[in-house]
Amino acid sequence: MNVVLLRVGIDTGSGGINGPLFADGSFEFLPIPDGPATSAPALPTYANTKGRYGRAFIEYFPRSRRGRMSNVPLHIDPEFDTFTYGDPTPPKRGLARLQLGDLLVFYAGLEGHDFTCAPRLYIVGFFDVAVVGLASQFSEAEIAQLFGRNAHVRDRTAFADQRERLLLVKGGAGSRLLTRAVPISEVGKNRLGQPLKILSVAMREIFGDFGGKLSIQRSPPRRVDPNFVDRAATFVRSLT
Repeated sequence: MNVVLLRVGIDTGSGGINGPLFADGSFEFLPIPDGPATSAPALPTYANTKGRYGRAFIEYFPRSRRGRMSNVPLHIDPEFDTFTYGDPTPPKRGLARLQLGDLLVFYAGLEGHDFTCAPRLYIVGFFDVAVVGLASQFSEAEIAQLFGRNAHVRDRTAFADQRERLLLVKGGAGSRLLTRAVPISEVGKNRLGQPLKILSVAMREIFGDFGGKLSIQRSPPRRVDPNFVDRAATFVRSLT
């Protein structure tokens, strides 16, 4: 079995903010931007898309950024309605080794919205993997049935360009977007002594230390050591 951690969602480097965390531990998962502002009414944007708590995503941005971000389209990936994730880039190609029953664990940067809480990284959801493969390995019917809601598939122009290199993952029963975020980071330092988000001491007891590569700030997928897989899987599946 495999357990893999992957960072997703809006952050200060892609979107300009961290996702909103609320005082009771709940949160809103905000997707990253998908290109410049648009006037196409059919595209989901930060202004016309509401989250699970009924507020438009744009309301979570500082007022100074709302005009700039309102009509920016969303790259909704992963999506937690039918549980799909796609990526055409080389750093994510290792996810092709995922198999039925493995866990793909998503974490994101969140920051206190209605209370003061410094930015940290939190587990926000996971897929209990059901299907994985390159888009080119699936028929058109399978793509439509399994991955039709994925952002890379819905954009037919992008899909045509990416198909040979687009890796797709579908979560099965048990997959979920959490209702309460689970903190997994603490502040460490890089080689220059600058602040760096690393896996917290408490989470190392569950996920191991990734072979000493503790940075999870902006990193490729992190695969849990086999000695920690059972413990990590039990922990993740207990989250709600």
